[in-house]
Parts: sequence; structure tokens; C-alpha cells
Amino acid sequence: MSKILIIEDEASIRAVLKEILLDQKELKLEVDEAKDGAEGLQLLEIHSYDLAFCDIKMPKMDGMEVLQKAKEKNINTPFIMISAHGTTEMAVDAIKMGAYDFMQKPPDLNRLLITVRNALDRNSLVKETRSLRKKVSRKFEMIGESPALERVREMIEKVAPTEARVLITGPNGSGKELVARAIHEKSKNSEGPFVEVNCAAIPSELIESELFGHEKGSFTSAIKQRIGKFEQAEGGTLFLDEIGDMSLAAQAKVLRALQENKITRVGGDKDISVSVRVIAATNKNLKKEIMENRFREDLYHRLGVILIDVPALTDRREDIPLLVEKFLKDISEEYGSKKKEVDAKAIKLLEVHPWAGNIRELRNVIERLVIMAGDSIRAEDVKRYL
Repeated sequence: MSKILIIEDEASIRAVLKEILLDQKELKLEVDEAKDGAEGLQLLEIHSYDLAFCDIKMPKMDGMEVLQKAKEKNINTPFIMISAHGTTEMAVDAIKMGAYDFMQKPPDLNRLLITVRNALDRNSLVKETRSLRKKVSRKFEMIGESPALERVREMIEKVAPTEARVLITGPNGSGKELVARAIHEKSKNSEGPFVEVNCAAIPSELIESELFGHEKGSFTSAIKQRIGKFEQAEGGTLFLDEIGDMSLAAQAKVLRALQENKITRVGGDKDISVSVRVIAATNKNLKKEIMENRFREDLYHRLGVILIDVPALTDRREDIPLLVEKFLKDISEEYGSKKKEVDAKAIKLLEVHPWAGNIRELRNVIERLVIMAGDSIRAEDVKRYL
């Protein structure tokens, strides 16, 4: 059921609007009323409304002030502003301030109902998007309270709001992508896309096309134009994972993109401006790679304005119980089954394991134990399936 608030000082208009809305049985609406702006704002703070009708000319607090204060308080309810003396300028001002729409009194019935349906549909999509964002954020949440992880979090908090490029180092499976996503989520580009490229998984002859795109006919299999990852990440973050595996030829082009904020598609001759924050990660010692002429030193300095080293799981063993609990919950939700408990002795065995594959290996082991163990996970299960 959708909840609508009518903020209007004229009782007769409130009554008519309420009657019209409640007559739309298929929409299953619940309608509240407020006789002035102050009361309306108070109700908006207490309840979660899917839509608000708000008169502009009212005592105590006019509609534009209600709209402004609602936005300042991060109230996400869409507003339809109404006025008997509306002008085009007033309508434009209301939309600029964040109103969903503006209507003259008395409103046309057909337009009113179409606008209500569209506003409710849009609000439903916005809520669904927020819910999905929260699920994604939880999926990539960094779990742990160890000093090593706290140092990483502190660096993320400092660097995320800036435009600085970040180079993330650490062993495979340690959570470098989680760090990159955390930086993106806390950055000014958080509303933009997060585009990931695994440089180690793409053949060297295709990496340039993957990053910069190509024009139709630029090579045998280029049957149509392709937009590369730099362009896809416009206004957001491009995460270059395993950058140490990128070919020298591709490194040169990435360097140019970072220096000039421009790219050229394979087979093209036109410069394309890009506005992208680049975060890179590697499990290799890039200084050693530079000495052996496998990585460009100038690119290293361009990428590594801020260096974040992600600790191996063996350097933060105190986080293992929290990670186990997180994985047990996630896996039970994925399988639609009851979350299994794990006894203290089993946890002790998991804490002393070498974990060459780090967090990725731990997650795989927990999934194996969930599948193979009984109602609860015991020490003997760990010994058998680790």
C-alpha cells in the first residue's frame, strides 16, 4: 500500500483530493492530511510517504519552504506542488528545488491521476535501486576489527573524498577489490559506475580494445564499434585489477590517458575526452618489475599517488571468527537454508591454518563445510574438509 500526504490549508481542496485518490481502488492508497506547512513537515519527519501534494501559498510555512526543508533533512518523498496562482517561473523554481511536478488548481483529473501513477512508479524504482545498492554494499563489505584492517580503513577515509589515484597492493584473495569499491562508495563519483578490468584475464592482444574500445573494421573480428572500459566508467571509477600483468604497449596508452584525460579507440584517429578516477591493484612487486623492464616507472608514479597495502589473512587472524560468521550468513541466504553454527574448536583450527589463498580460500572452505558438514560445523569437519 502506498502512502500519500496532502499538505493544503483549504479543507475543501484537501477533501476533494483525498476522495479522488481513495477512489483509485487499484492503487491501494492510504492518504493523510496536513492543514499547513509546519504540520506537513512534521508528518514527513515521522512517517515514510511515497508521495506528497503540497500547496505553495500557506500560512506558517509556505510550500517552497516545506520542500526545501524536506530536502535538507534528506526526506526522499517526491513532491507534487500545487497552486491556484502558479506561473511558469514558479513551476521552474519548484522543479529546480527537487519537486517531481507542478500542477495548477484545480488540477485536471486525467493529468492528476497519470502524474500520481508515474510518481509512485518512479518512487518504487528509486526504493528498489537503493535496496540493491545496499545489498551490493553488504556483499563487498570489509569485515574485521584488527589493527591491520583499521589502518586500511583510515587510509580509505582520507583518500576517498579526493581525486588522488590509488595503487592497492597485496596477495591474491586478500580483498583488494573490496578496498577499491570502498573508495568508490565514499568518493564524489559514488553515483557513477564502478567498472572493473582484470588485466591478467585478458590476452595482451585484446587488452587495448578492452580498455579503449575499437572502431568497426579496425581488425578482422571488429564487425562493429565497441566502447571501451574507460568510456564506460565515465563519471565513475575504473578499477584496473592485476595491473602488473598489462603489456608494455597497453601501459603506454594508459599512461597517456592518465596524463591527458584522453583516449583513442583502436583503429580510430579521434581523441575522446574521459573523466574517470583510476584505481589500480596488483599482487606483484612493481618496483622489481620496473627493474626488470616489465613495468613502466612513469606509469607506476602516475598510478601510485596513494599506496594502500592490504594485509594477508595470516596478518589479521583475529578477524577470522567475524569472517566465518559473515560467510555462514551469506551462504545460508544464497542456499535458502538455516545458518549453521560453528563450535569454538573448529574456529581455533581455522585461525591457525596457513591460508595461502587468503579470504577467498576461507570463503571457499566455509562453503564446503556448509555443504558437507552436519547440522553444525565441528572440529572434525574442519580436519576432514579443510
